Amino acid sequence: MVGAGEAEVIVAASGDPEDTERVVAGRARLLWPGGSTRAALMNAGAAAARGPVLFFVHADSIPPQNALELVEGALSDERVVGGAFEHLFAEPGWQLRAITRVNRIRYRLTRNYYGDQGIFVRASVFRQMGGYRDLQVLEDLDFSQRLKRLGRSVLIPVPLVTSGRRFLARGPGRTFFFIVWLLVLHTLGLNTERYARGWRGPADRPPGSPWPLGRSLEEMVPSDGADRR
Repeated sequence: MVGAGEAEVIVAASGDPEDTERVVAGRARLLWPGGSTRAALMNAGAAAARGPVLFFVHADSIPPQNALELVEGALSDERVVGGAFEHLFAEPGWQLRAITRVNRIRYRLTRNYYGDQGIFVRASVFRQMGGYRDLQVLEDLDFSQRLKRLGRSVLIPVPLVTSGRRFLARGPGRTFFFIVWLLVLHTLGLNTERYARGWRGPADRPPGSPWPLGRSLEEMVPSDGADRR
């Protein structure tokens, strides 16, 4: 593991080149992979990385200042293959706090992490796993479940702060129960890919935009979607 000043920072992007380049401002290596799913972007970034450890951070997440040192400490145990940080929404509000508490119970019991917790993994283990599967939703959950089979997956009890904009734009309760619905489908081995359009939002708007008024989630799901993966 390298120190913060030596870390290789790679941004795998999809979307508006002008705004992305302005934000990155030459402070990181910028990639424009062909795919647009989060899984494809993270796999492209990992393929370009040269270090022994991979640390995936979403664009709307902020890791703690000593994140690299904490990851290094966690991986000093050779049995540990990877893990994630505690989750915390950046915005205040009782609904977001309640969702955070429920989510913390879930991942502390299961060690199944989401990408907005800052998943880290040894590069050799990542390549052994074949990286993220090409899923449109729950690619992070699928990855963390497979990761546990190869060794210890640990939780660093320090928050990685993530924007709750998607929840606030769509309604915290409605968004939370949509996620629960996806988790139920995933657990039963049923199709979740057919709900990717509903999770992303309207195709002509940025991901996480409010759901169209007057339309149910079922109306945003393709009618030809299969029931099994």
